[in-house]
Amino acid sequence: MKIIVTGSLGNISKPLAKQLVANDHDVTIVSSDANKVNEIEALDAKAAIGSIADVDFLAQTFAGADTVYTMIPPNFAATNYRKYVGDSGKTYAEAIKKAGVKRIVNLSSIGADIDGGTGQISGVHDAEIELNKLEGVAIKHVRAGFFYTNFYNNIPMINQGFMGSNYNSQTRLVMTHPRDIANIVAEELQNSFSGKSIRYAVSDDRTFDEIVKVLGAAVGKPDLKWVEFTDEQSYDGMLKGGLSPELARNFTEMGTAIRSAILWRDFDATGGVISGKIRLEEFAKELAERLQVTV
Repeated sequence: MKIIVTGSLGNISKPLAKQLVANDHDVTIVSSDANKVNEIEALDAKAAIGSIADVDFLAQTFAGADTVYTMIPPNFAATNYRKYVGDSGKTYAEAIKKAGVKRIVNLSSIGADIDGGTGQISGVHDAEIELNKLEGVAIKHVRAGFFYTNFYNNIPMINQGFMGSNYNSQTRLVMTHPRDIANIVAEELQNSFSGKSIRYAVSDDRTFDEIVKVLGAAVGKPDLKWVEFTDEQSYDGMLKGGLSPELARNFTEMGTAIRSAILWRDFDATGGVISGKIRLEEFAKELAERLQVTV
């Protein structure tokens, strides 16, 4: 099959492309960085260099594809994050329609069933809706949990002996490893499906009490503690850490959604299946290696 992979050589797209190439598919990787061409071609994939905001570029790239994997990369310069993500969904939808592609696997997020109040996930909700407007196109939304790799952002706190956010240690977190997402997306791209449907990509489901114990043990800090911040403390701390007001607001709002557990509502309603293979303990080893490098 001819398969288009967006997301350049990220934590999902690179292992995904490797799998697809190994299975003898004709793979094109979309990237905005011309410096990635050689690395993409080294995977025996083709490179398409351009912006996902460019409908004509995307339509030309998608033309003739049997299926496309769509993902919306983070944009830390966005002044309205929900609008950025929702507009990206519209651009994808327009390009897919122009190109005549009939099968899409879209990277979405747990909590995308909720319209607002979930930080940056609100935009993912909007993007799903835009893609679902496409007639005659089969779309599989892969709703991923909280990326384990986001814990890398906690390394400065871990080095000081704590982790924390605007929820308490009994709060639940549904998590996913990017490699598990890649495996699930690869499976869906190579399988047949119809209509508009959802599949959850989840690797583990723990409380923060459990998370700090597992991560603390792995990094040699068995006394690692969880500290609950107020929403105001969380927002101010992110501003002091260099985040823009828009990003700090979105992350704080997402924290309130995690605190209330509304993000897991649809996942639980559909059975709460953990389909990924990489548990928290395995990721903790990766965090320990990363922490040693950064110290």
